[in-house]
Amino acid sequence: MKIIFNRTSVSAAISPLMYAVSGKSTISAADGILIEARVPDTCVMTTFDLEKGVRIVVEAKVIEEGSYIINAQKFNQTLRVMDGEEITLSVDEKMVASIVSGKSSHKMIALPASDFPSIPDLVSDRSFIISQSIVKKMFSQVAFAMGNNDQRQVLNGTFVKIDDDSITMVACDSFKLAKCRRRTELTNKNTNGNAHLEYAFIVPAKTVNDLQRLLEDDPEALTQIYVTRKHIVFVIGDITFFSRLVDGQYIDYNRIIVNNHTIITTANKPELLSALERATLITEEKIAGSVRAHVKLDFYGDNLRISAISAAGSTYDEIGIGHEGDDLVIAFNNRFLIDGVRSCDSESVRMAMSSPLGSMNMTPVDNDYEKNGKEELYMLLPVRTKD
Repeated sequence: MKIIFNRTSVSAAISPLMYAVSGKSTISAADGILIEARVPDTCVMTTFDLEKGVRIVVEAKVIEEGSYIINAQKFNQTLRVMDGEEITLSVDEKMVASIVSGKSSHKMIALPASDFPSIPDLVSDRSFIISQSIVKKMFSQVAFAMGNNDQRQVLNGTFVKIDDDSITMVACDSFKLAKCRRRTELTNKNTNGNAHLEYAFIVPAKTVNDLQRLLEDDPEALTQIYVTRKHIVFVIGDITFFSRLVDGQYIDYNRIIVNNHTIITTANKPELLSALERATLITEEKIAGSVRAHVKLDFYGDNLRISAISAAGSTYDEIGIGHEGDDLVIAFNNRFLIDGVRSCDSESVRMAMSSPLGSMNMTPVDNDYEKNGKEELYMLLPVRTKD
C-alpha cells in the first residue's frame, strides 16, 4: 500500500478519529486506525473502540491499493512533528509502515486489516434528518444530569425520544434531572414503509460528550441519523460517527417530577449565575481532602440571600427576586445548581419549591411548548445541612 496525503487534510481527519481510539484495550487493533486505500483516490479511515467508532473519507492520491491498521497515537504524533506539505504512507510485505515527508521518515509496525474489530451496519431502513445545532444545543443542556457509573445503566446516558415534529431529551441521576423538548423540522428517511417517526433510545454518556464536539452550531447544517436495535449512526458531513446504545428501559421520569410547588420565585439569570460562581470560591475549596460543596439559598421576601461557609472562609451575596409564597431556606450542591441555571435558555429563571427537603424545579420564564415550541425543566434535590 502506498498513499500520498496533504498533511493539513490528513491531520484534520485524525482529530475526530481519535474520539474512538481505545488506548486501554487489550486488543491492539482497537488502538489503531484502519486505513483502506482504493485506486484512483479513495482512502477511508476508521477507528472503533468496540463501543463507538468514527469513519471518514480522506482526500489522498493512491499509488498502490491496500488495507492495514496503523497505531493511532503514534501516527497522530508523527504527523504533528513532520515538516512539509505532503505525507507519504506506505506499508511493505513485512508489515512495516513508513511515513515520509521531505527528508524525514519514520517507521512503525502495521497490522493486517483482518485484525480490525467487526464494524456494525452503518445504514438502516430507519432514518431521519435533523439540524445539527438543535441536537448539539439539547445535548449540552441535559448532559450535566447524566449518571456517572450509576448502578442503573440506563441512567449513564441521555434518553432521546423522536416523533414526527419534535425531539425530547432527558438525563438524570439520584440528585438531578434535566428534560428538554423542542418542536423542530424532521425529515423522514424511513425506507421500511413507516410514514411516522417514533423512536426512543439511550445514548451513552461518552457518546454524548463526543457529539457535542463533532456537531456544528450552524443552524443550516444537517445530520442524518440511522437507528438500529443496538446502535445509532450520525452522518456529519464527511464524518460517520456510530455508537452502541445503552440497552434497557428508561425510567418513568414524568412520575418523579413534582408540579404542584407552593413557592414560586423568579431571578435574573446573569445575576444569579454571577452570585453562585462567586460562591464556588468557598464551595469548591478542598479542605483536608474533602469539599464542602453546598450553597445556602435564603428566599426572604423579594430578596435571595446566597451564602456558603467552610474552613476556607465564607461568602455572602444578595440579589432581588420575584417571590410568591412562604419564605424558605434551602441548600444545594453548588455545581449542580450552576449547571442547571446555566442550561435555562432565557434571561430569567423560574424556581419552584415547597420545603427545605423537597425538590426544586428550575425552568425558563418563557417555558411554553404550545406557544414557543420549547419546554425545559431542571430538577434538583437539596442537601441536608447541620447549620
